[in-house]
Amino acid sequence: MSFKPPYERAISLIDEAHSLDPNKLSDTSIPYELHYAQKCTSYLHALMPTCSSDVEPSAPLRLAIRAQHFRRWEIPRSSYPEGRTGYLRWRAYLKTRQAEQVKAICLEAGMREVEAERVAALIRKEDLKKDDETQMLEDVACLVFLDDQFEEFRKSHDEEKIVGILRKTWGKMSERGRGEALKMTEGMGEAEKALVERAVKEAGEGA
Repeated sequence: MSFKPPYERAISLIDEAHSLDPNKLSDTSIPYELHYAQKCTSYLHALMPTCSSDVEPSAPLRLAIRAQHFRRWEIPRSSYPEGRTGYLRWRAYLKTRQAEQVKAICLEAGMREVEAERVAALIRKEDLKKDDETQMLEDVACLVFLDDQFEEFRKSHDEEKIVGILRKTWGKMSERGRGEALKMTEGMGEAEKALVERAVKEAGEGA
């Protein structure tokens, strides 16, 4: 019998949970959270070549990237009040819950306490702008939003709200992430590209 190393076991357990998502990618049978997690991993590797170090991303970072939306479908946005206050409470609860659940999986998989807690800290996005790995996770989340969710998001929100959210997204990203986002606009539809360009321009003017 072969035994997987702790990291591989943790990834398998995380993906098993993603596979339970009842929401499917459009016109497929693929669970949406599994699709989202795989997108996150692909963007992590897309960003790494632009880093100053040639070292592979750490196991805690790879796990946090894979699990940052862990079982999110179980706590829909509609379970909290409308408005910014309700949204912030929802996000705060999700980060805490996801971090606790994924830490438990890492320990179950055989990872050391210090490694499992590091995964949890990354999922909680601690020390954003100060911790390079937390910043990498944020960059990945922003890029996946632009690539995978922005087009549909645009259709259901007014222009001013969209531009405001894009400005905030831009403010969260590193220069490395921003460079990747600008490359992405080349493949966007005209409407989406114009909104991103407006948001970037306004963010620069307000700096």
